[in-house]
Amino acid sequence: MEIKTPGRICLFGEHQDYLGLPVIALAISRYSKLVGFPRSDSTVVINKPDLNEVEKFHLNDNQYTSNFDLFKSGLNVCKNHGFKFSKGFDVCVTSNIPIKAGTSSSSSILVSWINFLSNNAENPKKLSNQKLAKLAFEAEVIELSTPGGMMDQYSTALGGLIYLKTSPVLSIKKMNHDLGAFVIGDSMNQKDTMGILLRCKNDRLAILNKIKDSGSNISFNSISEGQVKKFKITEYEKALLIGTIRNRDILVKGKNELRKKYIDKHYLGQLMIDHHEVLSKTLKVSTSKIDLMLKSAMEAGAYGGKISGSGGGGCMFAYCPEDPLKIKCAIEDVGGQAYVVRSALGTMINN
Repeated sequence: MEIKTPGRICLFGEHQDYLGLPVIALAISRYSKLVGFPRSDSTVVINKPDLNEVEKFHLNDNQYTSNFDLFKSGLNVCKNHGFKFSKGFDVCVTSNIPIKAGTSSSSSILVSWINFLSNNAENPKKLSNQKLAKLAFEAEVIELSTPGGMMDQYSTALGGLIYLKTSPVLSIKKMNHDLGAFVIGDSMNQKDTMGILLRCKNDRLAILNKIKDSGSNISFNSISEGQVKKFKITEYEKALLIGTIRNRDILVKGKNELRKKYIDKHYLGQLMIDHHEVLSKTLKVSTSKIDLMLKSAMEAGAYGGKISGSGGGGCMFAYCPEDPLKIKCAIEDVGGQAYVVRSALGTMINN
């Protein structure tokens, strides 16, 4: 069985979903592929030719070696949901999604793995794409105690353009606009995913808790920029809080535009630039090379763009429904590796 799952970019709401704030994300036409076959013993063998690695473990090995032990965690979560396995698998995983670069390569592979396992258990069951996303989130974030949100798993599993809101209850809406082409620019600089996620998440949660300890009943969803000056917090904390509010409000503007029958693509692009400014200058998750690639893309005619993912390296993307090849060349001219992408369907089985 072969499973194909896309990567994703976040148009609006980067570094916000793990705070309980909504996101707008787009599955992109770069994919992971997982091909697997049953074995006669109880060993799971994962071949990773892109990394020149082979991972092996026993079906009943529940000990994690790192926060990236996705194949074990995916198997364990499937077991927790009642799937039974007595024989192992030979699996080969390949991907043309930039690795560890902010385009959800790991979540894409994990969604593929859970899709494969649920269809190849002793008691197989065809799960909805939303259920696959739920199990992938449990495996990647809850089981492995990592600081991410739900965007990556739901975006790669469901595909297309989605509005995802997790608080107070999970709500997902498909947005049916065809936005046209984007260009992914990989800086080729590896990012510190866990370190940056922990800093950006924990710093802001600590500010919110500090405010609540003073007797204020506010949340990231309700606080206004005008209220920030009233709280007894440091100037650094005020800047972080204001940046979070501004990114929240930029998403609302983007969502409102995407609700229209005819959208202003130049306006959407400018909102992406506004979002990047906060991510770069306030959260400080961009890099000089990513900023240079974005600047080059804009000078070549891109409508907008921003850093992709947790930051500190990895990818950016440019929004360019007109002449994406020109934008691709502009990004490559300043040292990036670039790919033209469009909207993609969610995880699927290719028998």
